[in-house]
Formats: sequence, structure tokens, C-alpha cells
Amino acid sequence: MIKKTYFLSIVTLLLFAGIIGCSKSDYGTNSYTNSNMGTPATNEVLIQNISFSPQSITVSAGTTIKWTNKDNVAHTVTSGTPGSPNGIFESGNLGNGATFSFIFNTKGTFPYYCKLHQDTMTGTVIVQ
Repeated sequence: MIKKTYFLSIVTLLLFAGIIGCSKSDYGTNSYTNSNMGTPATNEVLIQNISFSPQSITVSAGTTIKWTNKDNVAHTVTSGTPGSPNGIFESGNLGNGATFSFIFNTKGTFPYYCKLHQDTMTGTVIVQ
């Protein structure tokens, strides 16, 4: 009888420790993102967490900017402002891992947005 009680006590303790040891973050990541998150390289904008990172980037004329989609949902990189694309550049739909590049040869400020998430996803390229 003591062995059975001892065994049940050990099992109960292990189960309790397993439950206490779990936290919400142990169950996975946000469904919009994947685990391949990171910091953008020079002249790169990452699309992650339903945003552009960095939101604003300043470069010299002649620089190529590369956008990389790290989210598990499609996005676009569309020049202009939400509802008013200006036709300078358009990536089309970018799935997870897809990239889009554009060479900025002209000085100026170039706003852009995601057509699919235009209420929350905007960015700016400033060319000096």
C-alpha cells in the first residue's frame, strides 16, 4: 500500500510540475508570423508582425531596397498612400519568404503601403 501511495504521489507531483512549467508562449507564435524573424540587413525592410521594419529608411540615390516577407500571410509593397497608389513600384502579392527589390535613383520621399493591410501597414523610403 505504501508503494502505491508513493507512486501516486510521484506521478501527481510530476504532472503538477509539468502544468506549472508551461506558459502561454510555450504553445507557439502568433499565427501571422513564423519563427524566422530577425533584424533587417542594410537596405532591407522586413515585413513581419503585420508591419514594415523599419517603417522609414533613408538611403542615397542609386540604392536598391529589398523587402522580405517574414509573415505567414501575403503582403504587397505598393508605392503611394492607401487608396492612392502612384504607380512608381508594385510588388504584387508576396507570400512567406518572398522578396521584392526596387532601385531608388531619384531623390525624394517615397511613401508606400500594403494593399491587403492598408489600414495598418505603411512605410517611407527617403532618398537623399
